[in-house]
Amino acid sequence: MAAVGAAAAVVPLVAQMNPDASTIAAGAPIEVDLTPVAEGQDIKVFWRGKPIYISHRTKKQIEDAQSVNVSSLPDPQPDSARVKEGKDQWLVVIGICTHLGCIPIAHEGAYNGFFCPCHGSVYDTSGRIRSGPAPLNLAVPPYSFVSDTKIKIG
Repeated sequence: MAAVGAAAAVVPLVAQMNPDASTIAAGAPIEVDLTPVAEGQDIKVFWRGKPIYISHRTKKQIEDAQSVNVSSLPDPQPDSARVKEGKDQWLVVIGICTHLGCIPIAHEGAYNGFFCPCHGSVYDTSGRIRSGPAPLNLAVPPYSFVSDTKIKIG
């Protein structure tokens, strides 16, 4: 009887130390299944209230991103630094324009990457700024591959 009483007292005490649902929703990692994302398609998910674009890039999009002279970019960064090694087909970026925080449109603009219609910033298929007022590339959130078909963001 004493053990049952002790357990009944300890369980709520331990449970109250866990973060509440709003805290978890505000910053908890999310897992995304990539299986339904066809080659050439983008999906948008939300993490920490921010739109995250996940692009399943085609071979041409990858080649276009890798063939750019990095020194000609406003925010020089090679494509290999923006994707996970061996997973070049997957680009994961925070979909917030680095100019004024608008949400760019995928598969638009002169480089078929992302285009922010608010002020005309154009990003390539690696999410790097190519023209317009945005000073920086689209940010890459912290993410990792849990399996070949699933990523964990956060």
